[in-house]
Amino acid sequence: MARADFDRDLSQLEAEIILMGGMVEAAVVNAIRALSERDLERSQTIIEEDDRIDAKEQEIEEAAISLLRKEAPVATDLRRIMVALFVASELERIGDYAEGIAKISLLMGHEPPLKELIDIPRMTDIALSMLKRSLDAFVERDRTNANQIATQIGPMDDEVDVLYNTVQTDLIALMKQDSNNIERATYLLWAAHNIERVADRATNIAERAIYLLTGQSVSVGATEDAADVL
Repeated sequence: MARADFDRDLSQLEAEIILMGGMVEAAVVNAIRALSERDLERSQTIIEEDDRIDAKEQEIEEAAISLLRKEAPVATDLRRIMVALFVASELERIGDYAEGIAKISLLMGHEPPLKELIDIPRMTDIALSMLKRSLDAFVERDRTNANQIATQIGPMDDEVDVLYNTVQTDLIALMKQDSNNIERATYLLWAAHNIERVADRATNIAERAIYLLTGQSVSVGATEDAADVL
């Protein structure tokens, strides 16, 4: 494979990552909107469309393997391919979180949420902003921009965690107040947890974007590897 062809295909691989990022972002936005508005039809659509996200990850994986087979990449190219595979995997998991929220919505049926959804949408806005910034760092490969993002992502992740703790505290209080609230409160706890995990995955992507630029592993936020979605 000629070098120009390799560079073109590698750039296309990264473009597919950004496309997948857009699919995942839309899934999360629609999942929270469906949950808030009790739109069960939209929730079902999100579940069905998760197959498209899964298929896109498979497509990216196959393209990356094809690049590795056609030409022995130099160290920097290999890093780009391996990071692309990692990012695609993280995006697929975020898609699963959106699907999980849609399933929660269906479990709730037409019953309204136990409490008005305020903090969960705020968590979502911050988590998706983290995701966008992380993907920007991945595709732009600007060292200065990546360093700025590294200093931003940690505090944003902390903010999501604070909101998540607030949601937990409020819902647990409602459970203690009336045992009849337990089931409905649990649904919202699951949804909030999925959004908290979106922020963690965005943090992971930011760290890999920095690794892509520097070759050094850094930690920009405390993340957990457990992946428990509905």
